[in-house]
Order: sequence, then structure tokens, then C-alpha cells
Amino acid sequence: MVDPDGFRPNVGIVLMHGDGRLFWARRVNRDGWQFPQGGMNTDETPLEAMYRELREEVGLAPEHVEVLGATPGWLRYRLPRRCIRRGNRPVCIGQKQVWFLLKLVGQEADLRLDLTEKPEFDSWRWVDFWYPAEHVVSFKREVYVRALEHLAPHAREVAGEGAVPPAGETVRALVAAAGGRCR
Repeated sequence: MVDPDGFRPNVGIVLMHGDGRLFWARRVNRDGWQFPQGGMNTDETPLEAMYRELREEVGLAPEHVEVLGATPGWLRYRLPRRCIRRGNRPVCIGQKQVWFLLKLVGQEADLRLDLTEKPEFDSWRWVDFWYPAEHVVSFKREVYVRALEHLAPHAREVAGEGAVPPAGETVRALVAAAGGRCR
């Protein structure tokens, strides 16, 4: 499903440990690390798609997480020209995403990357809150910064100021380059 502007509806999942660290996963057979994310089916709400993707990509069920917050609308990113499949109709030029912040209330042992025939990830680790904004592939960086900036207050309510500090200088520079502001 691609909207009239060429963006595929998608959900992004920021899974947080109670101490404020975030789930960071490596794509299968690639060197790229990212948050879980995935496309929405035409009959799904963003919340329904998030729970489906959560199960498919990291093996967690609704009882393993608590939803702490979500972005109020779509955040968009464009794919690099080399990644656009021109033979597909309609042409998808990027993704529009609703991002969810979830707190893991289950056990780490509940995390399973191997529940589907074609797993998305082959490894994972916990990282500091702002780490993904600086280390995701460059074309997703702006949307990661915007999502984390929006979700940070929700994370602070659970993990505290020390675990989720204000965005550092590098993250501020990324936001400024994207035309936004960090608080």
C-alpha cells in the first residue's frame, strides 16, 4: 500500500528497558542497525500494525509491553534514489510512520528474533536513549531524531532525567540540520 504522494504507511517501535536504554537490532545479513518497524496492512490501525510487527520482528506479545506514547501523526522519510524500485506501481519514494514508545514489562527471555520464516534481525542489544539518532543509516536519521525528541518526555516519566538526558550536541546538530529544534 502506497499513498498518493508515494509514501508507504509504516509503524516504528522504540522498545525501552525500564532503565531508559533502548532495544537496538541488527538487520539479518547486513551491517545496519535500527529499531523494529514495518508496513501497515490496509485493514490495520497503527496500533494493530505495531502489535503485529512487534510479534513478527521481536517475538513480543501485548502483555510483554506497556505503550507509553506515540507520535501525534506521520513522520516521513525519503528513500535514497538507489533504493527506489521504479518498476513497481505505484512507485514508493519513502515511508510515513507513526512511532510508538513501549516499555518492556516482560522478561528479556521473551524477546525472540526467530519466530518467522524470514527473521528481520539476527542480533540485538540495549543502547543509551540518543544512540540510535547518531548511528542509524543516514536517510532515516531525521525521522529518528524527531521520533525520539517527541517520545523523550514519556521515557523520562518512567526512567528519569538521568537515563534520558536532553539531546546532546551531536543530536542537536542533527535536528538543526533537519530544520527542527531540540529542547
